[in-house]
Amino acid sequence: MAKIDFEGEKVTTYGNLPPIGEKAPHFELIKSDLSIATLEDFKGKRIIMNIFPSIDTGVCATSVKNFNEKATKLDNTVVLCISRDLPFAQQRFVNDEGLKNVVNLSDFKDRNFGKDYGVEMIDGPWETLLSRAVLVLDETGKVIYSEQVPKIEEEPDYLAALKTLL
Repeated sequence: MAKIDFEGEKVTTYGNLPPIGEKAPHFELIKSDLSIATLEDFKGKRIIMNIFPSIDTGVCATSVKNFNEKATKLDNTVVLCISRDLPFAQQRFVNDEGLKNVVNLSDFKDRNFGKDYGVEMIDGPWETLLSRAVLVLDETGKVIYSEQVPKIEEEPDYLAALKTLL
């Protein structure tokens, strides 16, 4: 279990991020059109997983916008923005912001992603939401970068994540 900080309060996650060098766990998440997306759908592409509590908070929104901007410069790379927001809220956000380079996915239905990836917060004010984390996977689905952001109110280290793909 990871311990992260939420405005001075220690919060525990369900587990730890998948280790570097290991294959990322299978997932089934909900796309904006309510269909299912799986890890296998992105096979052969490099994947940035931008994981966060809610699209309707400032830092989460900023991370989606920043990864959207930076993804345009990366070949064979997809950015998956993953939260427990409803797919309708995720789609509204990308439409309102004019974002074209991210794929929003929701873990609102079966909530297995949060547990399998160790990012579900199990206590604190945002209990059951996902913590802020970034994973980068290579074309085979192997984890090549991971960051559990230590303070929920901070942005991830974009440069460190993107450097693994240069």
